Amino acid sequence: MHALFEMKEVDKIFYEEKLKDFLPDRMIDIHTHVWLDHIRLESTGAPVRAVTWPSLVARDNSIADLFKTYEAMFPGKEVTPLIFSQVSLQYDIAAGNEYIRSCAEQYKLPSLMVTRPQQSAADFEEGIDRGGFLGCKVYLNFADPYIPEKEIRIYDFLPPHQLEVLNRRGWMVMLHIPRDGRLKDPVNLAQMLEIERKYPAVKLIIAHVGRAYCPEDVGDAFDLLAETRNMVFDFSANTNSHVFRELIKAVGPKRILFGSDLPIVKMRMKRYCENGRYVNVVPKGLYGDVSGDPNMREVEGREAEELSFFMYEEIDAFRVAAEAEGLTKRDVEDIFYSNAKALIDQIEKERRR
Repeated sequence: MHALFEMKEVDKIFYEEKLKDFLPDRMIDIHTHVWLDHIRLESTGAPVRAVTWPSLVARDNSIADLFKTYEAMFPGKEVTPLIFSQVSLQYDIAAGNEYIRSCAEQYKLPSLMVTRPQQSAADFEEGIDRGGFLGCKVYLNFADPYIPEKEIRIYDFLPPHQLEVLNRRGWMVMLHIPRDGRLKDPVNLAQMLEIERKYPAVKLIIAHVGRAYCPEDVGDAFDLLAETRNMVFDFSANTNSHVFRELIKAVGPKRILFGSDLPIVKMRMKRYCENGRYVNVVPKGLYGDVSGDPNMREVEGREAEELSFFMYEEIDAFRVAAEAEGLTKRDVEDIFYSNAKALIDQIEKERRR
């Protein structure tokens, strides 16, 4: 039994047979949440604008737990995380950012500041500068509460006055796009393309391949995004090989980054797509009562015993896509390490000037 979770024989076999030789010796995880449970607020009355199942996996994810997770899941590999805090209004955002700042300073890690659209340009810039962050992590939860969830646009939580700062400083932004249409949504695509055009120095990372978890989430997005040159995509918390293949064909291996979305990818599960919606299949009872969640389904017996980690499922799906598209070992090393290293190094070099 590991201190955080059990490493079963099925996990060891999965890693040894499918992932160990595929993965490079050094990796950068561009998408990790690190926070402590004590920053949770008692009650906020804030609107809930995201699925709730991720909260069932872990109450928190300390920096120590993060390193233990990598050690257990990736024996023999060196993993460097880019870290940021929780993005829920149920948590103290300032306290979360301070914990990230201290962890990044102590362990010499790259980090992002969780920011709100209501911050002025001056406060936004000063906060990132003071904390030594490489940029910001933004989220739809922070859009003004009067905006209905289905109508939230990217600019409602990543406003132009902050994009202007990011562009001037050449900083990074980790963007989880909104709206039910996900990657294919025309408003999302229009604003993504506009950001690329108007703010070319921004290091724009589109998280989760634009939340395209099923083929139905894509539409003609990759036809449009193939024309872009700057934005990059992480494939965190995504297990869809078809989507990964389309991404590789559209933007090539130099604009794809490995991200995990820890701690939720510690979940023991397998994901399927049904009628355009993803379903996480999990062992019965392991994550409490999930009967009311349309994205969750429980199984028992042998089927449950054979389930491994979300993390492994994600990477294996990318392996399948990489092999199908003929990516080389060097391409894989770029995706899991060198592409992120180049982005981080570029920002840190500019900061030292």
